[in-house]
Amino acid sequence: MKVLWAPWRMSYIRSIGKVRKCIFCDLRPEDDEENLVIYRGKHCFIIMNKYPYNTAHVMVAPYRHVPTLYMLNNDELMELMKLINLAIKAIENEYRPDGFNIGVNLGKIAGAGVESHVHVHIVPRWVGDTNFMPVIGRIKVIPEDLRITYKRLKNSIKKVLSK
Repeated sequence: MKVLWAPWRMSYIRSIGKVRKCIFCDLRPEDDEENLVIYRGKHCFIIMNKYPYNTAHVMVAPYRHVPTLYMLNNDELMELMKLINLAIKAIENEYRPDGFNIGVNLGKIAGAGVESHVHVHIVPRWVGDTNFMPVIGRIKVIPEDLRITYKRLKNSIKKVLSK
């Protein structure tokens, strides 16, 4: 078995099984950089995944704490889709991926890590990135520090919005 150094994963491993508040509801705007919140809309926000499958893996979530998409109102659903598009454009402009996986995991059995607060994963993909198998095999190299990715994506979103 190969061993790779990924010190940021230890906080996640230690948190498994602990009773926590919702990671999406506890995000104060003044802590956006620390919490990796890239953009805030009226009803939804874009946040980086702290345990990414690939570089620039982000999530879009509503502020309102609901477990599934059909519980969102029309304004929330519309903004959710707009922010998914904004995130895709920003990632394309900054990282030039070959494609994307975009998905929602509803329920624990479907792979939801936070099953009580619906969110959409946007995972950029590149030819040869070996898909999601490294997650199962516990071997994956993320070549860029999360804070650098945060700054690049935040800047890219500003550029997309200014067009």
